[in-house]
Formats: sequence, structure tokens, C-alpha cells
Amino acid sequence: MSGAKITDILRFLSQDAKVPLATALGKVVELQKANMTSAEQISKANPKAIQEIFKDEKLAKQVLNAAKRVSKKRGAPADSATTSPQKKKKESKITKDSTPFEVESSLGLPMSSASDSELCNMTVVTNRAPLVLAFAVCVLKYTMPEQPISSRLSLAQAVVSANSRTKAVSLGLESGQSAEQEGWGEGHPTIKVLGRDIRVLKRWDYNPREGEPDQASASEEPNAVSAKDFVGNGDIEDADKMPPLWGVDLEAIRKSQATIAGSDPKPASALPIYTAESARSYLLRSISKLQEGIPPKSKSAAAAVQEKEDYVGHLVHAIDSVCSSWATTLSKSELDRRAWAWYLRLRPDVQSGAQGWGEKGHVKLSDILALRRDP
Repeated sequence: MSGAKITDILRFLSQDAKVPLATALGKVVELQKANMTSAEQISKANPKAIQEIFKDEKLAKQVLNAAKRVSKKRGAPADSATTSPQKKKKESKITKDSTPFEVESSLGLPMSSASDSELCNMTVVTNRAPLVLAFAVCVLKYTMPEQPISSRLSLAQAVVSANSRTKAVSLGLESGQSAEQEGWGEGHPTIKVLGRDIRVLKRWDYNPREGEPDQASASEEPNAVSAKDFVGNGDIEDADKMPPLWGVDLEAIRKSQATIAGSDPKPASALPIYTAESARSYLLRSISKLQEGIPPKSKSAAAAVQEKEDYVGHLVHAIDSVCSSWATTLSKSELDRRAWAWYLRLRPDVQSGAQGWGEKGHVKLSDILALRRDP
């Protein structure tokens, strides 16, 4: 099953059929084996077959009725990947009543099940900043495995922001001291990501597992998506472990204080941080497929969005496989250092001649996979 289809069936189960996400995660493989990988296929399936998978008559009827309702409403074709991604995004909005577990699961990045041979034939188009973001998110999964996906995205965006400012200064686009150099980060602890010291805010009152269904551990199947992919493996009650973190936006702090100083005093607002939602959105819209040969026919907006998401999934899958292959032999600090060296070798301007920080270039996924043999 492709990464896009896995994402689609998980969205259907958790959002349309109202199946607890942990239960849905554990049923993907069984649904695949039964050739039920879309709402339409489930709607046409034998009710007894659905019940055998979900082990609960009421839940099976709930899934079947939802499948019939969705198929009738959307007129969904056999391949549910063609369902409008834009429409799904509207349906998957997180509300103020969403639990931390639901928030974290909504922030998960697109998944890819492509083989190495398939990845080796793919090339993405991007620029430096999104590639830095992708590398940072992936390496944090191994250097700080206790961090949930919301923290990884926030910390990765902090790295991107710091790199962007350094590049702007080197090009003469910005001058003067940074907010860090002026002391705006004093009092905030630091961590190192891709060799950079990042100021962070500890989220002691946040438990990413809050709202996780009780049957989560029992429902995980071989090859199923693990909840650890988005909630981390930390224990919020263990004071010896690092709690979830936010990357602190020092430049925003300096700017907000300057604004307040020039106007009437106002109550202090929440500390500016790099939000996970904006980092994820930036990554999804900044990676695309290299179009070779004759330009293809124009695609619908929904198809274009889906293709971008698919290729983000392929890129993250390739980088993750590299980090995973070295995580057992390198220390966390060395893996972090090595990841920055890998990025420098692969950055788009080196690969395809792009000259500026914002100019796009090509990155071959075969070059990323070759890093698993990096000396």
C-alpha cells in the first residue's frame, strides 16, 4: 500500500468512522490483506469480514456505515487517493477540545512505503531551507527520541530561522547583532540541533500521550504505524528526562518588545515560539517532484497538493532511513554533526547550480540513500 493510501485509510477510520486512532493504526495491515484500502472498497465488503478485522460488531457496523456514507457523498472512485486533499484538510482541523494525542497525530508527516529501487528513480525540487527542516525533523527522532512531532517541527524551524539569518548576514541583506547576541535568549536553556545552539521553552505541563486510547499498546501490528512516530518515547512524569520543548523565536521577542516600548504599555503576551503547524505547512508546500521531458497536462489543485505530499513523504522516508542506519553505531552528538555534513553535501545549490538561499535546485533521493554507506 502506498504512503498516500495509508494516510487516506487512517483519515477515513479516525475522522469519518470515528475509530480511535490507536485502533485504526493497528488495523491498516489487516485491511490491506483483505483488499479494503478505501472507503468504497469497505462499503462493498462483506460485513462479517469487517467484523473479523475489528473484533467488535458495533464498531464494524460503524465503519461500514461510514464507508457507505462517504462513498455516496463523495462519489469516491476505487482508489481513494484521488479524493480531494483540500477537503480532507478541512475535515481534519484540530479544535480547542482536541486532546494532545489527537493534536500530535494530526501533525504527522506524510508516509511513504516506496522501496529503495523506487526512491532511487525520484528527484525532488526544493531549496536549502526546506531541506534543512527535513533533516532536522528526521535527526531529532534519533537524537531526542523523547520529543513528540510538535516539538521536533518547532525545533527544526528554529534551526531554519537561525540558518536563514546567518545566510542573510553573509549576503549583506541584514546587519547588526542577532537577538541572541543582544542577550534576548538569556534565561532559556539551549539544546544543539544540526550543530546549532537553539533556545528552548520546556513544556512541563504538556503530555503528548494525554487522550491516547487504552488499547493502543495492544492494537499495534507488525508494519503498522507506531504512535511513537508522533508522540515520542518519553515519560512526562520522569523529571530526569527532557520534557517536550518549543523552539523560542528570539527575533520575535525582540521585535515585540520594541513595539511595546514605542506605544502604551500592554500586558505581556505569550512567549513567541516556532509553531509546529507553520513548520509542517512550510515543508509540505516547499517540496515538489522534478518534472522531466514533455511538460505534463495541467493538474487539478487537489492532485498537485497530493503529489507534493507524496514527495515530502518520499524525501522524509529517505532521510529517516539514513538516520536509522547510523543511529545504532554513532553517538547522538556525532549523528547530529554528521547530519549537518550530509545536508551540506546534498543542498540544492551544490547539486544543481542554484545560487541563492531561496533559489530552488534538485536533490536526488538516490544520493540521500547513498549516505547509508557514508564513511
